[in-house]
Amino acid sequence: MAGSSVYVAGTFDTKGTELDFVADRIRAHGLDVTRVDLSTSGSESDVEVGSAAVAASHPGGAEAVFTGDRGSAVSAMALAFARFIATRDDVAGLIGLGGSGGTALVAPAMRELPVGTPKVMVSTVASGNVAAYVGPSDITMMHSVTDVAGLNRISRVVMSNAANAIAGMARGRAEAAPEADDKPAVGLTMFGVTTPCVNQLVDDLSADYDCLVFHATGIGGQSMEKLVDSGLIAGVLDVTTTEVCDLLFGGVLAATEDRFGAIARTKVPYVGSCGALDMVNFGALDSVPERYRGRNLYVHNPQVTLMRTTAAENAQMGRWIGEKLNQCEGEVRFLIPEGGVSLLDASDMPFHDPEADAALFAALEATIQQTPRRQLIRVPAGMNDPAFAQALLANFKSIVGEH
Repeated sequence: MAGSSVYVAGTFDTKGTELDFVADRIRAHGLDVTRVDLSTSGSESDVEVGSAAVAASHPGGAEAVFTGDRGSAVSAMALAFARFIATRDDVAGLIGLGGSGGTALVAPAMRELPVGTPKVMVSTVASGNVAAYVGPSDITMMHSVTDVAGLNRISRVVMSNAANAIAGMARGRAEAAPEADDKPAVGLTMFGVTTPCVNQLVDDLSADYDCLVFHATGIGGQSMEKLVDSGLIAGVLDVTTTEVCDLLFGGVLAATEDRFGAIARTKVPYVGSCGALDMVNFGALDSVPERYRGRNLYVHNPQVTLMRTTAAENAQMGRWIGEKLNQCEGEVRFLIPEGGVSLLDASDMPFHDPEADAALFAALEATIQQTPRRQLIRVPAGMNDPAFAQALLANFKSIVGEH
């Protein structure tokens, strides 16, 4: 286990009874507990880590947290706790209790912890859209059912279940036998229209690598890069960078501005490509914004409508991706499939547009600053041609050997 203590976090000035109840249940399993007070009132509680100690982790110091304004204080304490938890090497798990404010206080710190470290958030907002709290992490959200406001016949059961859950996670992780499969992990990004390429790569790599395939749905790319930041992926085959389309042009499966950030931070061996950069994703046809109604639209299924990107949009994407890759100082290879970037962009398919593809490729070439470690490579094949998968594979193997 990567830690020795289960952290119980929340506002002890208002939720102390409930938090202590959870802490006691965890201790009953024979586990050490560290209680962390995230109160912003300035009052101190009898816990292992007081609010002042957490607030001191804020870049502006404790005075930046204890402002007297609840909104700014909660945001500042959330940042301070995230920075605090990142410095700890004894976290066997983290559990929090709260409403929307308490969840906002604890969740950012949970996202700082590596994937695999147990995280349970008992929250009044857990039955709604929790994407903003969970992000790309493996946080377990548990609906509190009643408000986190005292102990009653419902809250005792729910909180006991939460305490038992994180205790079981922490103990199980500590007692787990080492994995027999010690192959290094490689992350791959895939979309339906790049599946043949990625499947071929997985077939060719699986004897030597544990292949982790991520659906390029916005959160998929974030999850992959979260694992890269956590040191759990030894190399990346970022075949499908389509989430950039949605980020720049208002689609529903968007990357964040930090796309490629983990690659830059970790210098992990990276091979990327233009997979599905010919499309922006929307929901049902009637959900496409009015400004796009006259565009080349393809109904993928009743819930998904795709819009072909234009030459101007492709040029913008090429510059955006190129500038991101210029920040990467590790081994980087970015491959251009001259024969088309997806199944729909192949010859005689609805999104076939050589002019738009050429604008993308030209922008990449004009923007990427090539060095011996950062190279842009043209391949005379389409995205899903066997020859292109072989080119990706050959470049990946060459830079992994150099890493």
